[in-house]
Amino acid sequence: MKRNTLRTATLAASLATAAVVLTACSSESDDSDAPSEPTAVAQAVISPGETNPMIAEGVTISSGATVYKSSGLGPTASNSAAPQGSPESYIPSQFSGGALPEGVTITEAQGINVLENIRANLELQGLTLADVTTMRVFLDNAPGSDRADYAGWNRAYRQFFANTNLETGDTELVPLGTADPAAPLERNEARPSRFALEVGSLPVPGWLVEVEVDAVYPTDEAVG
Repeated sequence: MKRNTLRTATLAASLATAAVVLTACSSESDDSDAPSEPTAVAQAVISPGETNPMIAEGVTISSGATVYKSSGLGPTASNSAAPQGSPESYIPSQFSGGALPEGVTITEAQGINVLENIRANLELQGLTLADVTTMRVFLDNAPGSDRADYAGWNRAYRQFFANTNLETGDTELVPLGTADPAAPLERNEARPSRFALEVGSLPVPGWLVEVEVDAVYPTDEAVG
């Protein structure tokens, strides 16, 4: 008698569960026709009224976001005309023979090199520079300098980030060294949260710049 009662109770519970599941499926089906607005998984926090800030005050990231974190990346030795392991050996190949245009600093040139490497690293993961939400920058002093070249780094940074007007959508022109501002190397409205600090040394001889980033996959491209 007890066994039959238990079976009856179990069957009743199963039927009730099935009814709940069917009701939920029916409800989901009814809502499927309604257009859904895409939800940003990462949103930069910008001070009101700022049309071209360099960085965000912070970034909000949704709990369902998939975040990619790069390792620290430095520049690639591209200048064979300079001694191996020297800062000049990391001048990118776009500067033929390592000859820098007027006003372009070695830190600026290495910064461009590093950000090109960051872009390549992200692309292997199906991401772009526009998906970067956070950046950590480590700068060493150039030879003969007693302070990190923040100005040179910031010019390199603007070649790849924060180079659109947030109000008009227009591309902001960016200087290379002391040249007149011109179109950036990559148009990108992203303003990640960021810190940049001077360090006593970097792990590879000749490096003046090392960068690591966090990037968030857009909702429709999330992995994992």
